[in-house]
Amino acid sequence: MGAKATTVDEQIVLLKGRGMVIADELKAREILLDIGYYRLGFYWNCFECDDKHTLTAGTKFEDVVSLYYLDVDLRELLLKYIYRIEVHFRTQIIYHVSNQHQSSPTWFVDPKVVSSDYISDFDKFYTSKFIRNNRPIYKHHQKYINDKYAPAWKTIEFITFGANLKLFLALKDNAIKETIASSYKLRKLKIFINFINSIVYVRNMCSHGGVLYDLAQPKSIINIPGGITPFSDNHSLDASIKVIRYLLSQISTNREKDLKNKLEDLFSKFKDNEPIKNIIQTKIGYKL
Repeated sequence: MGAKATTVDEQIVLLKGRGMVIADELKAREILLDIGYYRLGFYWNCFECDDKHTLTAGTKFEDVVSLYYLDVDLRELLLKYIYRIEVHFRTQIIYHVSNQHQSSPTWFVDPKVVSSDYISDFDKFYTSKFIRNNRPIYKHHQKYINDKYAPAWKTIEFITFGANLKLFLALKDNAIKETIASSYKLRKLKIFINFINSIVYVRNMCSHGGVLYDLAQPKSIINIPGGITPFSDNHSLDASIKVIRYLLSQISTNREKDLKNKLEDLFSKFKDNEPIKNIIQTKIGYKL
C-alpha cells in the first residue's frame, strides 16, 4: 500500500517505470482522473510478472482500459439476466409455500414453517425504515393497522436475492424445497442450493462493482447434470456463467439464447487482441 497520495503525473511516471506502454499520455491522464489509479490497478495486476509490480514487456495502457470496460460490460450484462432468475426464484417461494400454508399468510415468521433462528432475526430486517421505503408495505400497514407484518406475497417481493436464499434454506419442509428445485429440473436439493449460492455470489459482486474477470467462487460449483460439458475450473467465472445459463434455460429458452449470443458478441470483440483474449480464456475460463 502506498505511503502517500500521488498526482496523475506521478502515477504516469510510476507506470512507465514499471514498463507500461502509454501511447497517449493526455488520454491516460483523463482516464486516471475518471476511473482512478487504484481501481485500474485491479486490471493491470494480471500483467505483472514479479512481486515488484514489474509489468510484462509490451503491456499497453489501452489494453488495461479495455479489460476494465470488458468487466463493466460483463457486470451489466450478467446483472440483467441474474435478475430474471431472482424474480423467478422469489415467485416459486411465494407461490409454493403460501399455497401450502394458506391459513398462515405471514408464514415467514411461523415456527411451524421456518426455523426459529430465521424468525428471531427477521425483525432486524422488517423495520420502520423498511416499511417506509417500500410503498406497498407502507400502504398495507396504513390500511391494516393491527398487522405486525404484511403477507408473504407482499413482504417477500421486497427482500434481496440473498435474503430469499436465506428464507429458502430456513424452510423446514424439504419437500417444498425439492418442489422448487424441480422447477429447474434439478432432482438433488444439494445441487440447486449450490447453484443459487453461486449466482447470489456473482450478483453481489456485480451489484457492488466487484472485479469479475478473475472471480473465484469461494465454494466449488457442482457440475451441471445432463451431459453439459464439465467445467475446466469449478470456481471460475465461466463455471458461474454456465450455471446462470442453465437456470435461465429452465425459465426461458429465449432469454438463455439471448445471454449466450450477447456473451459471444462481447468476448469476440477481443479475438484479435492477444493479451485480452488470453485473459478471457485463462482467467475467466471462456473459450473463444
